[in-house]
Amino acid sequence: MALQLWETLKEAITAYTGLSPATFFTVLALLWAVYYVATGLFGSSGDHIHQRSTAFEEQMEPLPPPVQLGEITEEELKQYDGSDSKKPLLMAIKGQIYDVSQSRMFYGPGGPYALFAGKDASRALAKMSFEEKDLTGDISGLGPFELDALQDWEYKFMSKYVKVGTIKKTTVPVTEGDASGEASGAAETDTKQTEDGPSQTPVTESEEKSSPADTKEE
Repeated sequence: MALQLWETLKEAITAYTGLSPATFFTVLALLWAVYYVATGLFGSSGDHIHQRSTAFEEQMEPLPPPVQLGEITEEELKQYDGSDSKKPLLMAIKGQIYDVSQSRMFYGPGGPYALFAGKDASRALAKMSFEEKDLTGDISGLGPFELDALQDWEYKFMSKYVKVGTIKKTTVPVTEGDASGEASGAAETDTKQTEDGPSQTPVTESEEKSSPADTKEE
């Protein structure tokens, strides 16, 4: 029975397609392979496009309003370098802190200026430097052209971003030892002056003789 069906199928293939059964099944297998490959390619591309679309939508979500931080230290500013997506992205110029979250593609992780985030990068911006030693707010020793460049950066940030705080200036505390040393030095100076007494200019014998009281009219 099966043999009769196979013979009938071969005759039908030859009659309707003009191809031998072997050629027919070879072509059929090739068509199936092409369909499988095409489906895989377009399916992966569709998934990739969907992922990119989702990421773009997440990026386009409205940013929360800037939060005023007031006065914080440079160490506290490091928490806002973009490593935590739930925190705003902050950067400082000349001690003034700005919220640069809207430019996360530039200052966020992976961006061209990511190393400036979470820091006062005044010196680096003035020198257009990406060296670690220049990632500081110390602008001493800069030339006039570098100071002008820094001023341009400051104007740009003032016009584009919201100021949310300032960097707390660190003061060097006077230790107890230094204070006591200065006090003891002052006390020793006063004691020496007291022991020596007021300075007096000695009067010579000739000056005593020529005093107006002893001069006689001629």
